[in-house]
Parts: sequence; structure tokens; C-alpha cells
Amino acid sequence: MPSTPAVPWLEESEMELWRAWLRVQTDLPAAMGRALHADSELSLQDFETLVRLSEAEEGRLRVSALAEQMHWERSRLSHHLRRMGGRGLVEKVECAEDGRGAFVVLTDAGREALEGAAPDHVRTVRRLFFDGMGEAEREVLSSFLRRVVERTS
Repeated sequence: MPSTPAVPWLEESEMELWRAWLRVQTDLPAAMGRALHADSELSLQDFETLVRLSEAEEGRLRVSALAEQMHWERSRLSHHLRRMGGRGLVEKVECAEDGRGAFVVLTDAGREALEGAAPDHVRTVRRLFFDGMGEAEREVLSSFLRRVVERTS
């Protein structure tokens, strides 16, 4: 019978750090979402969608490209876009050039909602994430997170 390698269990300090990370993954988005909704009635997902569209050429992206950027399944994004479309923030436009799909287009109302929400959202990001973090800590955290993203992408 082949032997299995020993499990490299986490040390106590690693376990504490891991659990803190898991807590941040839960608590930070929840706090950000509450603040954003209170300030603008947008969800974090609405905000991310609007940001990505505002940064795209002509304020539009193919549905498939937006889903890929957001790391969402197309069906989940389609449901979300339908809700956002019902509020006038985005619209779907069929692709006339090749007929292979649709574009999601940022509407004037969507741009206004984003521009109205952005200042308070940035203040919340600063307050909850960056305040109290020094330059050296930002550099270490940034470097570390880039490496994690590389290993998980």
C-alpha cells in the first residue's frame, strides 16, 4: 500500500492569519455594500458593472467580455443586467456588425448614478481599507496579493 505524504498542517499563526483573511473576505464586502447602498442605492455588483462599462471604449462591452472581466457566469450576469436595465442604468443592444451577441451599454442614467456614487464609495474604501495602512504595508500587501492572483488565475 503506497504511503501518503504528511499533511502540512497550518501553524497557529498561519491559522490565525487565514481565519482573519476569511473574515475580511466576508465582512469587508458586506460593509462596503451597506455603505454603497445607503449612499446611492447601488449594490457593489451594480457599481462594478458601471465602472467596467465606463472604462470601456464607447461605454459598451460584449456581454461575454463583461462576464469574463467580472468572473461571473453569463447567466448570472444576464439576470443582473436585466435588473439594472429595468432601472435604466444599462441597456442591451444587439451587435449589428456580426449578429453573434449583444453589447451592454452604459446609459446616461447609469453614468450619472456612477458619478454620484463614486465620491462616497472612495471615501468608504479609504476609511475601511486604507486608513491606518502605511506605504510599506501597502507595498507588501500589493506584492503579496499580485502573487496570489497569479497562482489562482
